[in-house]
Amino acid sequence: MSKLFNLYSRADRALRALGGPLLFAIRLYWGWQFSTDGWGKLHHLPRVGAYFAELNLPMAHATALFVSILEFVGGILLAAGVGTRLVSLALFVNMTVAFWVAEKDAFLGVLSNPDKFQGADAYNYWFAALLILILGPGWIAVDTLLRRKFARARI
Repeated sequence: MSKLFNLYSRADRALRALGGPLLFAIRLYWGWQFSTDGWGKLHHLPRVGAYFAELNLPMAHATALFVSILEFVGGILLAAGVGTRLVSLALFVNMTVAFWVAEKDAFLGVLSNPDKFQGADAYNYWFAALLILILGPGWIAVDTLLRRKFARARI
């Protein structure tokens, strides 16, 4: 039994070591996705504003500009791991609103129709932002470097 526990402990340690690189990969990929989507929206603001108006969002054109900038800049910051939790919170709220407004029946089907929920356009962005919000940036991030630097400075 002891050998089994030791084997399990070593496997656990090895898998935990992969957490930082995995979070880095997730941040890079989804940061890139958010930033390219935001960039695309910025270059088609009249169309995005018209779509937001169809969705009955208040101040549709101003909201389109805000969302475009949030996704573009937020994606870059997310990829770099700068202000990761704050940025991921903003992106999570943004994607929750997008999910609710554009795909409300899918959003409400989280329990009754999980295939529709997971198949919604906003789902992957929403889930990635939630994952990073909860798990943080990992150890390969500017946030982590700054935290270590300022922790040493206080000692």
